[in-house]
Amino acid sequence: MKIADGWQEYKILATSDGMKLEDWNGIILLRPDPQVIWKGGDLFARKGINAVYLRSERGGGRWEIRSPFPAEWNIRYKDLTFKVRPTGFKHTGIFPEQAVNWDECRKIIAAAGKKDPKREIKVLNLFAYTGGASVACAKEGAYITHVDAAKGMVAQAGENARLSGADKNIRYIVDDCMKFVLREIRRGNRYDAVIMDPPSYGRGPGGEMWKIEKDLFGFVTECVKLLSDDPLFFLINSYTTGLQPAVLNNILTLALKGIPGSASAYEIGVPTSEGIPLPCGASGLFIGENHAG
Repeated sequence: MKIADGWQEYKILATSDGMKLEDWNGIILLRPDPQVIWKGGDLFARKGINAVYLRSERGGGRWEIRSPFPAEWNIRYKDLTFKVRPTGFKHTGIFPEQAVNWDECRKIIAAAGKKDPKREIKVLNLFAYTGGASVACAKEGAYITHVDAAKGMVAQAGENARLSGADKNIRYIVDDCMKFVLREIRRGNRYDAVIMDPPSYGRGPGGEMWKIEKDLFGFVTECVKLLSDDPLFFLINSYTTGLQPAVLNNILTLALKGIPGSASAYEIGVPTSEGIPLPCGASGLFIGENHAG
């Protein structure tokens, strides 16, 4: 497991009975987490909590406010700054565990830029959400095409880029990711790296349905057609429980067969104050032959 242990303004304080207690730069939130199937005390009784997310039996849920806090605030990771904005679907706009992938992408981009300073490195970020990976790659000098079907998430990605001083290198697209990829193939556009964080289930702006077990492999094979002749990397992240690291490794190995390089896959997680890591999904990473090491 790769652990996102570089945070200074985010911390998991405790985990127990399907919940995690988090410190988001001084704001304390208690949220559900399906991976927490152990017991470690009554987190609801802890003092100093600003808000608790309570699930509804009918689906969704709501925030129970215990102590006033801002509707939005900032949090920093190294030289990146992000907007935290709790939503009605328990999310905050940031997935802290993804810092391990941000660091890896930045390292590969930085090395490629050092090898060829004149090269314009182009990255396609699909299902890009609020742009953590887009901002990280742009901060390293890459040119990003950021694609997501949710207009509000794309707007927040723009805010994050501006906060981090990386907005000049990012192009924002509100669209169904598959439709965009197919258009890019027809246009003959190419990218040096592809990042994707597909949902388990999804619906595009035109009602397009997505189911990861059925659609992921075909989608990846289409995206491979967009890679340049000297690709840096291809990154897939998944929160779908059934897609273990080996599955992502197999998808990348088969879909990128014939392209020099190698694939690996791993769990990602966040350390907790209890001394245990909290698992937060899996990632698969293919690195081009000229950019490994």
